[in-house]
Amino acid sequence: MLLAIDVGNTNIVAGIFSDETSPKASELVASFRLATDKTKTSDEIGMMMLQFLSLEGIAKTQINDIIISSVVPPLMHTLGNACRRYIGKAPLIVGQDIVPAINIKYDNPKEVGADRIVNAIAARAKYGAPLIVVDFGTATTFCAIDKNGDYVGGVISAGIKISMDALFEKAAKLPRIEIVKPEKIIGTNTVSSMQSGAVYGYVGQVEYIVERIKEELTETNCKVVATGGLASLIAQHTETIDFVDRMLTLDGLNIIAQGDKL
Repeated sequence: MLLAIDVGNTNIVAGIFSDETSPKASELVASFRLATDKTKTSDEIGMMMLQFLSLEGIAKTQINDIIISSVVPPLMHTLGNACRRYIGKAPLIVGQDIVPAINIKYDNPKEVGADRIVNAIAARAKYGAPLIVVDFGTATTFCAIDKNGDYVGGVISAGIKISMDALFEKAAKLPRIEIVKPEKIIGTNTVSSMQSGAVYGYVGQVEYIVERIKEELTETNCKVVATGGLASLIAQHTETIDFVDRMLTLDGLNIIAQGDKL
């Protein structure tokens, strides 16, 4: 089995894939999520991984390989030690130990976050090119893949939760809110007004940025794939998003680990 781990700024998401030789046939059999906490020790992380495996009825000896993508470098030493000590496997790190098979046309390809590359690999394999991947994470990122399957660049903006936290911290009279679907766009109280701004503001952002990316790609059949925790919420309010894929990053890690040449 493969243990795939995606380390984000807010959460660590991990998944277990079955032993099929083809990534298109292998199955995500279990997944779990942890808060990204740079203060946790390798022992704490390792014990949590073992507890999860035990809960799912999976022995650590069934894990043949571990692959990690991360945008949090300070956590990698601790996480690597946890994998080696508690699972008994040294992990492969995307961008360090393994280089994904995709042509990156960024001015400096090393600047592209591992999660964005992994998402592009997965979306290209699952949905075909050209396409745009929108990831609603700590930051909201837009990644453009042209008809040749090359990663041509993208857009990075503040995530929805970051924006709402900034309002709470900087505006004395505005409360911290839950980000949920508002009943209507015109809010009649502070909370509903903020929820409307959060949801519909990002809907507008997605629609405008996607439209401009499509214009620059000069592609009329460009698909849009959304992932991340709030992807489903935003997708409810726009026809711009064609597919919502919550497990896109884990699927990409599975594809990369299998050495699939796309």
